[in-house]
Amino acid sequence: MSTFDQREDSFEKRFVHEEELQFRAEARRNKLVGLWAAEKLGKTGDEAKAYAESLVVAEVAADADERVVAQVKKDFEAAGVNQSEHQIRRTMDEMLAKAKAEIKAGE
Repeated sequence: MSTFDQREDSFEKRFVHEEELQFRAEARRNKLVGLWAAEKLGKTGDEAKAYAESLVVAEVAADADERVVAQVKKDFEAAGVNQSEHQIRRTMDEMLAKAKAEIKAGE
């Protein structure tokens, strides 16, 4: 194997690793957003966990971010919770940063 082939293989492995970390971070973010939203909706315990898990499932879709925003916004509107789409997206960004930090810390 030439040096070029080794470099290419290394880049490919790093790309796969980074994509896996991004997927895990986004799934964790969705869970954190789900728990945040569940609290706003007055859900606790198993009901809150189930709500959060329902948002994690959205991660496998191609438009996962949009699905999560739409679901949370719809649920907030139905429950009379006053949160704008901008606030939901900002919370998602904050939770993604938190999720990445947790993963890097090995949590």
